[in-house]
Amino acid sequence: MKAEMSNYSDAFIALPGGYGTLEELFEVISWAQLDIHNKPIRLLNVDGYYNSLLSFIDKVLQEGFINPAERQIIISSSNAKELIENLEEYSHSMNKLQQN
Repeated sequence: MKAEMSNYSDAFIALPGGYGTLEELFEVISWAQLDIHNKPIRLLNVDGYYNSLLSFIDKVLQEGFINPAERQIIISSSNAKELIENLEEYSHSMNKLQQN
């Protein structure tokens, strides 16, 4: 079911949530890491909700468990306007890559 839903999506956006949200977030991150998709993954980091998670991911990176290039899989935005602007930039850059 999740794979089916991901086929119809253009991006993955995680809002503040619990275990289910985190499980789905890490699943799509893993899929990106494994080149199953190349869709943008964004966190809506309202009031710093995901700051601790992002710090943990940075620690995992520093410890050598994540490739530095893979840290860029997740991009955090503090508000919806910034998140939408980021997705629009991503869309424009992907269009340029596809045209070349």
